[in-house]
Amino acid sequence: QVQLTESGGGSVQTGGSLRLSCLATLVDTRRSSCMGWFRQAPGKGREKVATISSGGIDPIYADFVKGRFTVSRDFAKNMMYLQMNTLNPEDTAVYFCVADLWPCNHRHMDSPPYWGQGTQVTVSP
Repeated sequence: QVQLTESGGGSVQTGGSLRLSCLATLVDTRRSSCMGWFRQAPGKGREKVATISSGGIDPIYADFVKGRFTVSRDFAKNMMYLQMNTLNPEDTAVYFCVADLWPCNHRHMDSPPYWGQGTQVTVSP
């Protein structure tokens, strides 16, 4: 079991930056996890933003965030981050931290079993 708690959302203007954080608590600390971020904009379905391996390497990004967003992990703090730069109004959404337990493949993380409660990101023109 994994418990996920996001923080760091908020409101910014176009071109601004935000950093989202996700605290991951594993009930079974012997098991590692793949992690990632999804988002859901108003009136739209959920879409994958970025994923990262259980070893914290090989980040994978959706085309619409490449070059602007960076996903990373800090294993000492059980944290995952999403640094978001050059934000635009199309990035407005609720952002969810997600995870899957090993064995997992972050490259094919389309329906992760564990989700956080989400954090709102709003980008104004």
